[in-house]
Amino acid sequence: MTTLIHPTALIDPKAELDSSVEVGAYSIIGAHVRIGSGTKIGPHVVIDGHTTIGSDNTFFQFSSIGAAPQDKKYAGEPTRLEIGHRNTIREFCTFNLGTIQDVGVTRLGDDNWMMAYVHLAHDCQIGNHTIFANNAQLAGHVHVGDWAILGGFANVHQFCQIGAHAMIGMSTSLTQDVPPYFTVAGNPAAVHGVNSEGMKRRGFSAAQISAIRAAYKLIYKSDLTMEQAKAALQVESANGDASCVAALELLRSFLDSSTRGIVR
Repeated sequence: MTTLIHPTALIDPKAELDSSVEVGAYSIIGAHVRIGSGTKIGPHVVIDGHTTIGSDNTFFQFSSIGAAPQDKKYAGEPTRLEIGHRNTIREFCTFNLGTIQDVGVTRLGDDNWMMAYVHLAHDCQIGNHTIFANNAQLAGHVHVGDWAILGGFANVHQFCQIGAHAMIGMSTSLTQDVPPYFTVAGNPAAVHGVNSEGMKRRGFSAAQISAIRAAYKLIYKSDLTMEQAKAALQVESANGDASCVAALELLRSFLDSSTRGIVR
């Protein structure tokens, strides 16, 4: 089976495309690009740089994938962009390469839904099953956990972390980290409770959701300092069942890893 390439597409002879890859009209694929089986590239898409794309992804028209990072320190180093499997990338998305100031690679995991005009800057690390609504924008070095949701026009400052199962409201500007499971919205950003509906949809038990609600109250509704809240969370973890312990440990480890401080 030959590659399904439109005659107006420009594919560098050194690019590696699976025979099942489709490439639309006027798209451009660079020399260092590798694309896995079943991936569909729409018209007018540019994929460049040392970019590796997995299987069964769909790229809609007019996206720029694997371009040089928007970082004045970048001097043409062979940094990378890695995209996993079964992602949907809508119109006008811009995903940049990594930089040598970080791990040298920007990553997008599996089963993510990226709507129009989403920007992933250099060295961002995105997990699996996330949703980025239209115009969600990440600065460099941002980490986003599995199942997180970013509303339209959400903006994230460089080096921020967004935990798994968190939900960020429309037009929210983040300058600090968002712990797992919580919902954040507004300007200035504020936490508005637990993303319980999202947790239910992903199979969390009533006991797990209750444990996270109790943790939320410790962090946000008590007079405890952050260190005191983390100590109290450790006690809660020790007294819960195994599934609740795992949920609470994800939260506690996130709090320990936060370098910018959490939205609080």
